[in-house]
Amino acid sequence: MRHSRSSGLWRSGLTALTAVAALALAAPTATAAPAPAPAKPAAPAAGQPKIGDSCTSADLGKRYPYIKSTQVVPTITHFKGWYVTEGSTGSQTIETSTQTVVTVQVGLSAEIQGSFQVELLGQVGGSLGLNVQVSSSTTSSQSKSISWDFRRPGYYALYEGTRKVTGQYGSLNCNRVGTGNGTYATKWVDGPESGSYTTYTTLEEGAVRCEDTVPASSIMRKAQDLLDCGSPAAAAKHDAGPVPSVKADQARHDADNAASAAQSLKAAQAAKPAPSAALNCQPGAYKIDVPGKPLNWSAPLLANDGIRLRESTFFSAHLDNWRLCNVTEKNGVIEATLWNWGNGGCATVPANIANQEQAYLTTATCGEDDLQRFYIYRDVPGSPKIGLQNKYTGSMLGYDRYADGELIRQYSSGRQDGTGTYTLTGV
Repeated sequence: MRHSRSSGLWRSGLTALTAVAALALAAPTATAAPAPAPAKPAAPAAGQPKIGDSCTSADLGKRYPYIKSTQVVPTITHFKGWYVTEGSTGSQTIETSTQTVVTVQVGLSAEIQGSFQVELLGQVGGSLGLNVQVSSSTTSSQSKSISWDFRRPGYYALYEGTRKVTGQYGSLNCNRVGTGNGTYATKWVDGPESGSYTTYTTLEEGAVRCEDTVPASSIMRKAQDLLDCGSPAAAAKHDAGPVPSVKADQARHDADNAASAAQSLKAAQAAKPAPSAALNCQPGAYKIDVPGKPLNWSAPLLANDGIRLRESTFFSAHLDNWRLCNVTEKNGVIEATLWNWGNGGCATVPANIANQEQAYLTTATCGEDDLQRFYIYRDVPGSPKIGLQNKYTGSMLGYDRYADGELIRQYSSGRQDGTGTYTLTGV
């Protein structure tokens, strides 16, 4: 054969300066090597900080991925049970059916666009010593022809397979941390944003018989298990050709049910409830400034425009003033909705582009929506410097260049030049 959240509402009634200080926010053989065992959490990539390392205010708008857990499972994507008799050996082309579809995904998105997602998946591959997919990719959902040179008769599994890699990830963010005796420092912390990931290794084609001895954790063994070699059908003599496999049919049925359930869940997640504007806002208002620069966040006048860097003027009409609403705090990280005094909308990432790197920030009717919730990372008390992260997408907020009219955008890893750091200035 060829082979979230705990309440910590801020106190009101302080002066603007006090409020700011308080916030200061290849075809395998039957002896193929087994799949690697599940890995421990990956070590940080070269040059990447670890939890507890020191950071500076320039890091408030950045984040780094790290791997919490990893699991590797041999997975068959296409399969066909096939009998080869003494007179039918030699090269044949067999049409296999889809068994499982594997899609690369990080968090809720299968659009692998940002540096955070690519770096995360790269860490997964590096920790396992495997070549995994690090871009948007999915295994085929169509039937597949496999050509094979059968040298011996027997009951074969014709297959295409891969190693599906799944696990949990977290993000490192820079935030103030109490060091005791009422003192603080900025350190890299385990941020509130986390999720699951899926990727897969290089696809392999192969053929394996019931009587072949293969490693227990190999893709071949997974295909061999689908043959249900102990069944009467497998032991009976047949003419050359396909043989129904009850186990394989059931596996396909289970896969179809799982896919249907996933689609139903996705549809349920997409059906969001009607917005509720019951916001509990702090009385103080703030500008979100670029440190040491005159430009700050200004809400759009037009519905289809975005939040842009603007200079405050007499005619700003409070479009550059923001209130913090429904504020909570957990492990020193502030979470809030940003309500604009000028147009009455709440800052949000538009749902139709939320999965895109550099999607722009805008305002919309306020409602109970994680796209309108932001984590706020703070410098030490006495400094008003902050970094902001969208709760739903996990991306940090920054801008491409410092210029009047420049849109505020989301960047999956933040802006590495420090332009994701802002100042929360009371007005």
